[in-house]
Amino acid sequence: MSGGPGAGTPPDGALVRAAGEHGLLVETGSLEVSHRLDALLRADRPAGVTEIVPGPATVLVVAPGAEPGPLRSRLAAAARAARAPAPDGAAPGRLVTVPVVYDGADLDEVAALSGLTAGEVVERHTGRELVVGWLGFAPGFAYLTGLDPALHVPRLATPRTSVPAGAVAVAGPYSAVYPSASPGGWRLLGRSPMPVWDVAADPPAVLTPGTRVRFRAVTG
Repeated sequence: MSGGPGAGTPPDGALVRAAGEHGLLVETGSLEVSHRLDALLRADRPAGVTEIVPGPATVLVVAPGAEPGPLRSRLAAAARAARAPAPDGAAPGRLVTVPVVYDGADLDEVAALSGLTAGEVVERHTGRELVVGWLGFAPGFAYLTGLDPALHVPRLATPRTSVPAGAVAVAGPYSAVYPSASPGGWRLLGRSPMPVWDVAADPPAVLTPGTRVRFRAVTG
C-alpha cells in the first residue's frame, strides 16, 4: 500500500479542514492510518462527535455539538499519533468468515473476463484475506480491499435496478456483500445467508473498517 505512515505528512494547518457546517475532514494519507485514527477516536470519542467516517485517505468527523477549535487541535494530535508506526505485535482487526453460495448471475462472465474457470474464480475469491477499507454507497456497504488482481473486472455497463441483500459481488479492485436490496452495477458471484446489516444491532454493520474478511464456499 502506498503512502504508509509518516509518508508525506502535511503540516498541522493542512491536516484538518472544514467539511460542511458541522464536519471536519482529517487528511490521513493512507487507508492504514485512517483505520488507526478511526480506532483511536472510537476508543475515546471527543465530546459532541456524532459520526466518524473513515475513507481511503481521510477520516470525516461530524460534530454539531463541539467547539471547532479544540476539536480541530485534538484531531490533529490524534492523526499524528495514528501516523506513528504500529508497535510490533499489534493486534490485527477481528476476522469475520462470510459463507457464500457461489451461484451468482455473473460468475461465468467474471470467469470469461479473467481467463479463469468458474471454479478458479471461487478459489481466488476464497483464497485470500480481505480487509474492510471503508463504508459507502449505502448503509453497511463495505468496500473490501485486497481482492486477487485476477478478479479485477469492470462494473456492468448497465446497473441492475435491484440487487438482493446478501449478494456477493466484485467490481474493479473491490469485493462486497450487499447489506440490503438496492440498485447496483457490481458483478454477482454468489449470495451469503449471513446478514451484514442490522439496524437494531450496535454497531449495525457487521463489516466495519479494519475488519478482516474471509469468504467460504458453502452449498445452497
